[in-house]
Amino acid sequence: TLIKNIGKALITFILFYYSSLFQLIPILLFNIDLNNLSGSMNVMLSAFSSCILFFILFMLWRKDLTKEWKIFRKNLVDNLDIGCKWWAVGLAIMMISNLIINSLTSGIAGNEETVQSMISSLPWLMLINAGILAPLNEELIFRKSFKNVFKNKWLFVLSSGFVFGLMHVLGNVSNWVDVLYIIPYGALGGAFAMSYYKTDTVFTPIAFHMFHNIV
Repeated sequence: TLIKNIGKALITFILFYYSSLFQLIPILLFNIDLNNLSGSMNVMLSAFSSCILFFILFMLWRKDLTKEWKIFRKNLVDNLDIGCKWWAVGLAIMMISNLIINSLTSGIAGNEETVQSMISSLPWLMLINAGILAPLNEELIFRKSFKNVFKNKWLFVLSSGFVFGLMHVLGNVSNWVDVLYIIPYGALGGAFAMSYYKTDTVFTPIAFHMFHNIV
């Protein structure tokens, strides 16, 4: 079972890392010119790849997701209470660490800058892409697959948070200060992981990840 879970985790991680390749489907199908790619088209391509990624992840984890959805619904009030508390903890650490990092630089995290640019291009689709699809995909990848591999609570929480933070910073590092943004992203990821561990349903962190991103 552990080998199977490790295999699934590796598959989900590889799919996430190379998910942008799914954009080649509409690019080739509709002969889209990448040299004149508008901001709106970039958002649409991103949303397309997110949809394909979610469909594959859902098929991989559908049995577990059915069970965990029932757990989430059955203990809805308790799950939301636990999720809210840990989201607040993660948010507090995220805000404090962001303030400290921002005192060292005049900019913002590269990932945040990219997202804000995409929001200005096509707000309604980014609400779906960043507010719904991204939380679904990221919780299945960084929480679901990690929890199935790492049975120890702290190993799961710390590894999930660290890799979550790393993947939000990777590709946007121009100096040593940018690396520090692993801390705020990782803190939030770790808090989501803890809420998953406490409630035993991935839909708890999914709900608060969606709420966080939409807000």
